[in-house]
Amino acid sequence: MTAATTRAAGLARLLPGRDDYRGLRESWGVDLVAGVTVGIVALPLALAFGISAGAGAESGLVTAIVAGLVAAVFGGSHVQVSGPTGAMVVVLAPILAAHGPGSLALVCLAAGVLVALAGVLRLGRTVGLIPWPVIEGFTLGIATIIFCQQIPAALATTAPAGQNALVAALGAVGGAGPAETAAALAMVAIVVAVMVLGPRLAPRFPASVVGIVVATLVAVVAGLPVATIGELPAGLPAPVLPDVDLGLLRELAGPVVAVAALAAIESLLSARVASSMTDAGGYDADRELVGQGLASVASGLFGGMPATGAIARTAVNVRSGARTRLAAITHALVLLAVVLVGARVVGQIPLAALAGVLLVTATRMVSWRSVVQVLRTSRSDALVFVLTALVTISVDLVYAVVIGIAVAAVLALRSLSRASGVHREELPGPVADGDDRIALFRLEGALFFGTAERLLDRVAATEGVEVVILRMSQLQLLDATGAQVMADMITALDRRGVTVLVKGVQAHHLLVAGRAGMIAALRHPRHLFDDLADAVEHARSHVRRAAAAREVEVPSAS
Repeated sequence: MTAATTRAAGLARLLPGRDDYRGLRESWGVDLVAGVTVGIVALPLALAFGISAGAGAESGLVTAIVAGLVAAVFGGSHVQVSGPTGAMVVVLAPILAAHGPGSLALVCLAAGVLVALAGVLRLGRTVGLIPWPVIEGFTLGIATIIFCQQIPAALATTAPAGQNALVAALGAVGGAGPAETAAALAMVAIVVAVMVLGPRLAPRFPASVVGIVVATLVAVVAGLPVATIGELPAGLPAPVLPDVDLGLLRELAGPVVAVAALAAIESLLSARVASSMTDAGGYDADRELVGQGLASVASGLFGGMPATGAIARTAVNVRSGARTRLAAITHALVLLAVVLVGARVVGQIPLAALAGVLLVTATRMVSWRSVVQVLRTSRSDALVFVLTALVTISVDLVYAVVIGIAVAAVLALRSLSRASGVHREELPGPVADGDDRIALFRLEGALFFGTAERLLDRVAATEGVEVVILRMSQLQLLDATGAQVMADMITALDRRGVTVLVKGVQAHHLLVAGRAGMIAALRHPRHLFDDLADAVEHARSHVRRAAAAREVEVPSAS
């Protein structure tokens, strides 16, 4: 098979195929039911996330419909449900506040292209490099921000655009008016009560929708002074290409990368969780990125927001019995039907009722059991978790992930360094004359840039020996820095007249050792051994020859 054929086959794997709907004949009924269920659950979230991001309820619905449909067809998971999410709201809200709603389409398209390109370049599996404490930390941070973002709406106040969510929440508490606040809090209380108590009475109870219906009826009948969603168009807008302003695009370069990174990370995490919840097939990480990228591009053309895989809605889909992509497609069509038929009714929903939905959603985003586990695991994991959460809340989500990964990496290298060591050992077998002039060292753990100098300084400091044997069979990691430092040490010992023998270089370390000059630094190619007994015998023969040479020199000198 030629390289071109291989590349073509790889690209074809990223596109939809007949296997996507394998088993549909047996599962279409349960898929339809699951799709309707998810659509009902997704409706209030789509409205709430659109408003919370500053893009409007219509934008949230468009995202759930258009992006949800495109991602269902082109994505890499059979059961993933995509749309607007709380994490994306956290990143998107300050971008729209700083650059205006007109930047939304450009952000969607540019970020979508980056995500799709990451899939084509096979970068899907890199999400596995994100440590668990970082994931839990930014999840807690996101949930905290979403909760704080709803406080102004719950108190019938308006937060300044672009202000930190925690600061805005504290300001809203101090600036609330009595009449409007009482009405808004009543809406929130109704929704929260229904969402908390409803599932306890009936596990499949569509609590968020029922809560919103009850709150809306109460507001309309009682004539409460509450702000509502307002008029919505009775259909999808026509797709429009955004005007590309190069100056604005340069300003948005950083935000676009942040949106793309979040879309990729959250989508792949959601797909991974979904694959562990069902036997309806795994997921293709690269294809998932391509699908999510195309979903964001399509969403941007229709006036929507960047989309990601939604863990909560995907979990509802799986628990409802979904087996194929028909469920996620149905979810998008249900939402489209709501827009076409019930736009006027949806427009009457109080904003405070949607705030109540997100208050409960934010609380449920966090697995408190996982929080306790990560805090108890180790001090290092607890530090990474807390630091990631704090940076997420106070600075920025993407910075939080980058900082969290960096700190976790430093702490991991520190632990790896502590687990590495150089130990001097006794020579095996009966003691022979001259053994005191042979030093046997066992290297274990990792010999890399973080440990090489410290570990090998101990070997180089050895005095009164003629031969040093280095046992490397228990060395698990050897990088270029470690091999190069080892080559320098061998050369330095050789200058002092000390012969270095190396035993047990593992096969996967030989290439690095050779390229870094470690093998070439040995006095003779035969000073590389596979067996310890052979290395010790060679060292003893070397000591005997040196002793014999000294005995010959002494009479001649006299």
